[in-house]
Parts: sequence; structure tokens; C-alpha cells
Amino acid sequence: MTVAVILLATAFVTLIALLTATAAGKLARMDNTSYPTALTRATTTFAAVITLAAVVTCTLTTLLA
Repeated sequence: MTVAVILLATAFVTLIALLTATAAGKLARMDNTSYPTALTRATTTFAAVITLAAVVTCTLTTLLA
């Protein structure tokens, strides 16, 4: 049961990160930036969301343990 919850949470965070990165890339392209710049902004946003999820998980683990 615990493994299923962890996998589901991981899939959910990855999906949210991908959607956020897609939105950031689209907004960058709408701002008339080049494709490499839009891709850089999208990957930076993806990494930021994954990092934020890791920090929140680590903090909650520390507080609840």
C-alpha cells in the first residue's frame, strides 16, 4: 500500500512539473523569445518544481518523524 502511494505521489508531482514547464515554455514563446530561450525557461521551471517538491518532502519528513 505504501509503495503505491509513493508511486502515485511521484507521478502526480512529475505531471504537475511537466504541465508547469509546458506553460512556462508557451508563455516564453508568446513573449517572442527564441526556441532555445523558451526551452531553457521550461527546463528551469521543471527543475524548480521538482526541487520544491523535494524540499517540502524533506521538511515534512523531518517534522513528522
